[in-house]
Amino acid sequence: MRDDLPDVDAASSVPVPEVWTGRATNRAQWPLAALGGACLALGIKLAVDSPWRGGLAPLVMSVIGCVAVGLLILYGTLAFVHVHVRIDSDVLEVRCGHVGLPRRRIRLDSVVGAEYASRVTPHEWGGWGYRWRPDKGTAVVVRRGEGLVLRLGDGCVFTVTVDDAEDAVRVIRDRLRQLAEARRTAQT
Repeated sequence: MRDDLPDVDAASSVPVPEVWTGRATNRAQWPLAALGGACLALGIKLAVDSPWRGGLAPLVMSVIGCVAVGLLILYGTLAFVHVHVRIDSDVLEVRCGHVGLPRRRIRLDSVVGAEYASRVTPHEWGGWGYRWRPDKGTAVVVRRGEGLVLRLGDGCVFTVTVDDAEDAVRVIRDRLRQLAEARRTAQT
């Protein structure tokens, strides 16, 4: 991780957008989704057109197994084919996949710091998807590459892989500066 990004100040030459959006995509998961679809199709084919003569129990177990594996693979891959990050004046929201689930909303007033990570890998988090590791925190990892690391006031850390993470860090730091100024103004 790197924390050497310049602090955003009021005289910054690059304007900070009111709403920042970014995403990351992993096209490598489409073949896994196809495998899930194939398992699901096999389960349906077995249920509809079964040549088995060995009894009903093995057939039911095979159908249920194929359908369950197919659905799990499909959800597990399609939910994490891409991630969408949205930062507005109050909240950072992370939505996964085409349906937007799982979703995570983090209020910016609970963020104490934002850092740029030049390389986040599925290997360091134990795979793709929504991950938790006691020593590292929580992450949404859809591909290898740059990411955004948030340090939260409760001591937790949240990481998300997203394109143009440096710009996201700049926007969050600007929002944090604005929140700090608003608190100082409210106290006086």
